[in-house]
Amino acid sequence: MGNKNDFLYVRSRYYGQIKPENLAFNANLQEFNQRVSYISILVTSGKIPPYEAYQQIKALWKVLKLSKKQLKIGK
Repeated sequence: MGNKNDFLYVRSRYYGQIKPENLAFNANLQEFNQRVSYISILVTSGKIPPYEAYQQIKALWKVLKLSKKQLKIGK
């Protein structure tokens, strides 16, 4: 078995146009996905209440939107 971080923090290949800002946003998007998955697991297992999960995901979404704006993706 490889490194445990490779198992816990899986990264998918990037298939889009290769530009630094696209690669940076893709990394941010994958991190967002990973964190939302963990939060969902915590809610499902009863470790955190749904409202707290919602607030955490909402905060993560705002960070992702800000990164998109700062990287000027989609303009």
